[in-house]
Amino acid sequence: MQDHYLALGVSSSASQADIKTAYRQQAARHHPDRNPAPDAATRFRAVQEAYDILGDRGKRETYDNNRKRNLLDDPLQTARVIWADYFQRLI
Repeated sequence: MQDHYLALGVSSSASQADIKTAYRQQAARHHPDRNPAPDAATRFRAVQEAYDILGDRGKRETYDNNRKRNLLDDPLQTARVIWADYFQRLI
């Protein structure tokens, strides 16, 4: 599952206005016409998809519920991933 909050660079507690502002900034930054990077189109599509989900209150609520459920489906695996990421940053 892709983290749409990460794609927009906002926290999960961001307001709708913050999400809209972040979308505009990220879309301008990654638009293929303005960014010559080879992966700009892919990043732009990820930002658009994130805004499609998070910009709609109903879809955002469903997305948030799925995120919570996925975190709790396999708590041991989730803990392993969290700790592995933490230790990788320390090294």
